[in-house]
Amino acid sequence: MLELLLALPFVLALVVAVLRDVPRAATAWLAASAPLLGLAILAWLTPAVMAGEIPQVSYDWIPQAGLLFDLRLDGLAWMFAGLILGIGVLIVMYARYYLSSADCAPRFFAYLLLFMGAMLGMVLAGNLLLLVVFWELTSISSFLLIGYWTQRKDAREGARMALAITGGGGLALLGGVLLLGQITGSFQLDVVLASGDAIRAHPLYAPMLGLVLLGIFSKSAQFPLHFWLPHAMAAPTPVSAYLHSATMVKAGVFLLARLHPALAGTDLFFYTVSGVGAATLLVGAWNAIFQHDLKGLLAYSTISHLGLITLLFGLSTPMAVVAGVFHILNHAVFKASLFMAAGIIDHEAGTRDMRRLGGLRRLMPFTSALAIIASLAMAGIPLLNGFLSKEMFFAEALEISGHDAMRLGLSLVAFLAGVFGVAYSLRFVHDTFFGDGPRAVDREIHEPPRWMKIPVDILVVICLAVGIVPAWTVAPVLATAARGVLGDALPAYSLSVWHGFNLPLLMSIGSMVFGVALYFGLRRLFNLHAIIRRSLGHRLFRINVKALLMLAWRFTSAIANGSLQRYLLLMVLATLVLAAAPFAAGLLSGTPGATPLQGGGGQPMPALGWLLWLVMVVAAIATVALHRQRLLALIMIGTVGLAVSLVFVFLSAPDLALTQLLVEVATIALMLLALNYLPKASPRGRSTLRRWRDTAIAAAAGLGVTALVYAVITRPTQTIAGELLARSLPEAWGSNVVNVILVDFRGFDTLGEITVFGIAGLVVHALLRRTRLTADEVIPGDPIALPMPAQLSHLLFPLALAVSVYLFLRGHNQPGGGFIAGLVLAIPLLLQYVIQGSAYVQQRLGFDYARCIGIGLLAAVGTGVASMLFDAPFLTSGHADPHLPLIGEVPLASALGFDAGVYLVVFGGAMLILSMMGAVKSKDAPPAQGNAA
Repeated sequence: MLELLLALPFVLALVVAVLRDVPRAATAWLAASAPLLGLAILAWLTPAVMAGEIPQVSYDWIPQAGLLFDLRLDGLAWMFAGLILGIGVLIVMYARYYLSSADCAPRFFAYLLLFMGAMLGMVLAGNLLLLVVFWELTSISSFLLIGYWTQRKDAREGARMALAITGGGGLALLGGVLLLGQITGSFQLDVVLASGDAIRAHPLYAPMLGLVLLGIFSKSAQFPLHFWLPHAMAAPTPVSAYLHSATMVKAGVFLLARLHPALAGTDLFFYTVSGVGAATLLVGAWNAIFQHDLKGLLAYSTISHLGLITLLFGLSTPMAVVAGVFHILNHAVFKASLFMAAGIIDHEAGTRDMRRLGGLRRLMPFTSALAIIASLAMAGIPLLNGFLSKEMFFAEALEISGHDAMRLGLSLVAFLAGVFGVAYSLRFVHDTFFGDGPRAVDREIHEPPRWMKIPVDILVVICLAVGIVPAWTVAPVLATAARGVLGDALPAYSLSVWHGFNLPLLMSIGSMVFGVALYFGLRRLFNLHAIIRRSLGHRLFRINVKALLMLAWRFTSAIANGSLQRYLLLMVLATLVLAAAPFAAGLLSGTPGATPLQGGGGQPMPALGWLLWLVMVVAAIATVALHRQRLLALIMIGTVGLAVSLVFVFLSAPDLALTQLLVEVATIALMLLALNYLPKASPRGRSTLRRWRDTAIAAAAGLGVTALVYAVITRPTQTIAGELLARSLPEAWGSNVVNVILVDFRGFDTLGEITVFGIAGLVVHALLRRTRLTADEVIPGDPIALPMPAQLSHLLFPLALAVSVYLFLRGHNQPGGGFIAGLVLAIPLLLQYVIQGSAYVQQRLGFDYARCIGIGLLAAVGTGVASMLFDAPFLTSGHADPHLPLIGEVPLASALGFDAGVYLVVFGGAMLILSMMGAVKSKDAPPAQGNAA
C-alpha cells in the first residue's frame, strides 16, 4: 500500500499534464483525487501505526551502492504524510478559485502534485540515499512552482534563488549522508537510528553533522540562509500556503526530527542547533514587524517559527522534542489558513500591501473573522492551538539543566520572540482589518466564492478545537508522531489548557502585554509605513551571483573564443595531463608492472604488418605536410583510416575492421560536404614559435597514443576476454562475442551510447536546419552532370539494403550487427547526397530520420523492459528455436530486438547529421519550410 500511496501524486500529475483540454473544475477534481485517495490509504494504515507497528516495503534499486527503494511509515512519517495530503486537498480546492482564467491550470496542478509526491517520498523513505533523491526533487518541483508565473521577473528571481540555496544545501546533505553511511556501514534508516552511540563517538561525527545541518538549515530557511524564503512569495498564494505549512521548509525540520536519535546528545549538536534556531527565531520575528506585504510578514513569521522548532530540537530533552513536533502541527494549521486568507484579500482587493488596506472587517466580515482567529493562534493567545506549544516552549527554555548561561539566554530569547510574535500578529490584524481604508484600490471588495473560504474555515476550526480540547483532538496524533522520534523514551505530559499559575503562564501574559505595547509604541514613535527594510542576505546573494557570472564570462571569453584550434589544443593538453599522470606515478613509485609500457611480451611482426605500418606513417606525415591543401589532406587521412581497417583484418578482428571502414567512409563523405564551405587552402600559421609548439604537443600526443597501443597489444593474454568467449554462446546464445558484448553483456552501455548518438543527431539537425552559409567559391554555370556515378548510386542502394539486412541478421553469430548494418544502409544514401544533392534525395525518399531515431530508442528500451515482465533484470536476453515451414528450426535471441533499435538509431542519426550537412542553404536562398530532413 505504501507504493500506491507514493505513486498516486506522480501518476495523477502525468494525467493532469496530458489532459490539457479538460475543464478547470474537472482538472481540479483529478488533482484532488490523489491526496484524497492517499488519505484513504493512510487512514487504513493508521490503526497499525498507532499500535506501534511500522509498515515497510523494500525493493532493490542499486544495492551495490547501498540504495534500496525502501519505504517505511512510522509515527513521524504518518504525521507528515497526513499534513502533506490533508493540507494538499485544501490547497487544490482553494487554487481552483484562486487561479485566473489566464493561468494554465493543468501545468499548475501537475507541478503541485509533483511537489506533493516528492515530499511524500522524502517522509516515507527508509533509505537515506533515497531520501536525498526525493529531497532534491522537492527543490526542483518548488523551483517550478515558485517560478510558475514566468512572465514576472520577481518570480523568476525568487525561483532561482530558492533553487540555488536549497540545491546547494542538498549537495551538502548528500556529503553528510555519505559520511553517515560510512560511519554506520549502511544507508538504511533503521540501522542509522539504532547506531546513535557509534555515530557520536566516531571521528567523522563533526564534519558529518556540519554537512547534514547545512542541508537542513538551507531548506528550513535558518539564519543566515533565511533570505530566500521571503522572495519565494512571488509564487501564487496556494503555493506559498503549501510551501510554508506542510512542505518544503518543513522538510528541514522533518529531517532534523528524523535523524534526532542518531545525531543529538552532544554539546556540538546542542549549541549549534539551539544557537542557529535562537538567532533565526529573533531575526525572523523582528523583521516580520516591519513588512508591508501580507505574504512578506507571514514569510518572516514562518522563518521565526521554524527557528523556534529548530531550537526545541536543539535542546534535545524528550519534552522539548514533543513540543517541537507539536508546534510543527500547530504552525502548519494556522499558517496555511493565514496564507489562504492573505490570498483571498489579494484576490478581492487586488493588493497585499497593508499600506493600502485597512477597514476590511466592514467589507469582508467573514474572511476578517477567520484571519483574525488564525492570527491570534500565531500570536499564541489562550484557547487557540498556538498557545499550547508556545507554553511548552517557555517551559523547556526555563528548565535547561547544566547550562546556566544558556538557560538564562534562551529564556530571554523565548520571551522576546513571544513579544515580537504578538507585535507582528497585531500589525497583520490592525493594518488589514481595522483603521481607515482601503486606499487606492481600483475594484469593489467583497467576500470570495463560498468554496474558496471553506479550506480556511476547516483550518480555523481545527485551531479552535485543538486550543480548547487538545486531549480529545490532537493528543493521539501528537503521541504517535513523537513516539516516531523518541521511541520508548516518550515522556509523560499533559495537554491541559490550564496548568495553574506558573512561570510559563506569566511569560505568556507578559509577552502579550509587551507585544501590544511594542506595536503601538512603534506606531507612535515611527511611521511604520515609511520604513523599508532590505535584506542583507539577498543583496550579498545578488553580488555573489553577479561576480560568479562575470567570472564565468571572463573564463568563457578566454577559453571559448570561437577558435577551433584553441579548443583542440586545450583538449589535447588536458588529455595528455590526465593520461600521463598514472604513467608518471608508476615511474616515480617504482612499482613493478605499474607503467603501461611493461607489457607481457610481443609477437614478431610479419612483412605485411610492416607494410601497413609504413603506409600509415607515410600517409600521416603526408597529411601534416599537405594540411594547407585541404582536399589532398583529406585523401591522405582517409588512407590512414583505410590502413587501420586493414590492420584490424590482419589481427583477425572482422567486426572492428568493418566498423572502422564504414565509419571512415561516412566521415570522409561528411568532411567532403563541409569542404564546400571552407577555403581550398588553409591560412599559414601565425608564427614559427606557434608551429613548433603545436609540433611538440602533437608529437607528445602521438607518442602517448603509441605507448598506450603498445601496452594494450603486448599485455598478457589471460584477460577477461577468455571469460567472455566462454560465456557468449551458453549464456547469450551468440557465437560473435563482439556483438554479444554490445547487445547483452554491456547492453546498458550500448543503450546509453545510442541515446547520446541520437541526441547528437537531433542537436545537429536543430543547429543546421535554418543555417545560412556562403560557399567559399561559386563555380559559374550549371552543376556538372555525373550520369555514371548517379546511375551507380541508384543501383547501389538496393544492393546495400540487402547487404545491410544480411549483416544485421547474422550479427549475433557472425561478423555484422545493428551498428554495422546501419552504416552500410546509410552510405549509398550519403553518396546520393554528395552526387545528386539533398533536394533530389529528399524528393525521392522523404525519409523522417528523427522519427527513425525515436523508434529505434523505443525498440531498444522496449526490449529491455520486456525482460522485466518475466522477472528478469533489465535487458536480459532470452532465446527460442521456432520451427518454420520449409526453413526448419531457426535460432532467435531477444537481443535481436535490441540490435534492431541500434540499427535504426545508427542509420537515423548518421543520415540526420549527414543530410543536414548536405542541406545547408546559401545566404541568398529562400528560408526552408518545415523540417529539413
